[in-house]
Amino acid sequence: MNGGGSGSGSGSGEKTYRLLGAGGKPYQSASKGQWGGHRLTKIYGRLDCPSALRAIAGGGYARHRVFFADEETAIAAGYRPCGTCCKDRYREWKAAQRG
Repeated sequence: MNGGGSGSGSGSGEKTYRLLGAGGKPYQSASKGQWGGHRLTKIYGRLDCPSALRAIAGGGYARHRVFFADEETAIAAGYRPCGTCCKDRYREWKAAQRG
């Protein structure tokens, strides 16, 4: 499920994608998500993140997968950067947590 789950538009046959908004609430979008996240760990990262892809291949992870239109939305929804695919952002986030 790359870039967001699919559904259908309101009978129009248009493909839509389920994304999370800044408040953490899902909505339907005509555009695919550009960032993925994990609902339980509240971590976001690139769609091609090696760590996420390994977890998806292992099973179970995909049911908790969420998608965001952009990085700013993921942050606003309370997700933190992945330490694998967003190393610089993760280091900045970690430093900010220490105060």
